[in-house]
Amino acid sequence: MAGGGFVAQSGGRNYEGGVTTFVIITCLVAAMGGLIFGYDIGISGGVTSMDSFLKKFFPSVYNKEKEERHDNMYCKFDSHLLQLFTSSLYLAALVASFFSSTVTRLFGRKISMLCGGLVFLVGAIINGAAKNVAMLIIGRLLLGVGVGFANQSVPIYLSEMAPAKIRGALNIGFQMAITIGILAANLINYGTSKIEDGYGWRISLALAAVPAVMIVVGSFFLPDTPNSILERGYPEKAKKMLQKIRGADNVEAEFQDLVDASEAAKKVEHPWKNILQPRYRPQLVICALIPFFQQITGINVIMFYAPVLFKTLGFGDDASLMSAVITGMVNVVCTAVSIYSADRFGRRILFLEGGIQMIISQILVAVMIAINFGTNGVGEMSGSTANFVLFLICAYVAAFAWSWGPLGWLVPSEICPLEIRSAGQAINVSVNMFFTFFIGQFFLTMLCHFKFGLFLFFAGFVVIMTIFIYFFLPETKNVPIEEMNTVWKAHWFWSKYIPDDAVIGVETHTA
Repeated sequence: MAGGGFVAQSGGRNYEGGVTTFVIITCLVAAMGGLIFGYDIGISGGVTSMDSFLKKFFPSVYNKEKEERHDNMYCKFDSHLLQLFTSSLYLAALVASFFSSTVTRLFGRKISMLCGGLVFLVGAIINGAAKNVAMLIIGRLLLGVGVGFANQSVPIYLSEMAPAKIRGALNIGFQMAITIGILAANLINYGTSKIEDGYGWRISLALAAVPAVMIVVGSFFLPDTPNSILERGYPEKAKKMLQKIRGADNVEAEFQDLVDASEAAKKVEHPWKNILQPRYRPQLVICALIPFFQQITGINVIMFYAPVLFKTLGFGDDASLMSAVITGMVNVVCTAVSIYSADRFGRRILFLEGGIQMIISQILVAVMIAINFGTNGVGEMSGSTANFVLFLICAYVAAFAWSWGPLGWLVPSEICPLEIRSAGQAINVSVNMFFTFFIGQFFLTMLCHFKFGLFLFFAGFVVIMTIFIYFFLPETKNVPIEEMNTVWKAHWFWSKYIPDDAVIGVETHTA
């Protein structure tokens, strides 16, 4: 059947060894790299809703916000400079992801994490001490470089360290760290907004240094992955590390697959050129479209601008920040659902259910905003209506949190063979950052012009991406990372691109 895309899980070998405490701890430490990304996503929206911050850096926005309520509510915060404060980070992360790809490949995953943490730390210090908009933007650009390095290296690290049967759960630890970072930022914003002397925003921005220090310290103690060690020419050291993380002496089968993958990778001198070859077409398409789709769900409308959005809809200052805290809590709890479900029920079912739930939620949010504010942006919401809109947004966040949120990072990081893995992840990160930048830079302007139709715009894209998943994404759960080509070879559409010699261990696999 054309829409099937299912692959029997007999496609992957059962290697010796099990789940060790060592690998769990190392993956948890590495996953903390997601904290810097999450904290920054959550902090910017809360800070840009604080009057003291707006008054100091964006007085025109502050004055517009304080105008009478009968003005157009859709356009209260429409300012390209304000949006640049949020979005500049992701433009820097886009550029950094290409450099971090080379660092990750040549020097290892942990060095890339260390670089990211150090640069992010410097950016946090500059932001906390900012005297003008220029300092804010410079700090944000440095934060972006840190995010680019961390997002490049951490998902790859987790996918390479984890045993196939729990790879999904451990990799989703990265997304869990992102959601915890967002929630922490929301709680800190809620607390610092109550500081009467008006310097709360400085505390919010400077505390980004805390997750930066965590990933810097953590990276010193992390071992590198067997794949990376082997890729850099140390086979004996790689084998010993594999034995340690699998808790078994007999790792010959898995190690041989790593060696085969490494030998294939050494023949590839230009991974950026090679990923364009037909044999890597499935990986190229998925690594480009999954992050594009992840951002075009509109999730960062909520994550970046939740307090601003809730203030636009008529919530008070405290209520808007508390509503952002509530959505942050939903995000954390429902990401945990994905950790439990991804390796049990598979990636596809979570993608499909999450997509349907997001479509319904976004359409209903658009309807409620249209009823209360119409096309001219004049009106207000009753308390019960506002609470219902908050419920719908929470339902939307929940669906994203157990589907496109974690799986948008997991799937691209687990599907690429070693010879193009860094290039594939760089494409994933750069596409993600580009469209994160786009949404961050233009959402408030789009809200001003599209009005309630903006939520229908995002819902339409979720329909498209859900159809894409149904037809073109095969199931990848429980398949060893170096044997992933067996999945593509068995797929109704992608099989024509995969030559037989690209399937490692093909002689032991069933179709």
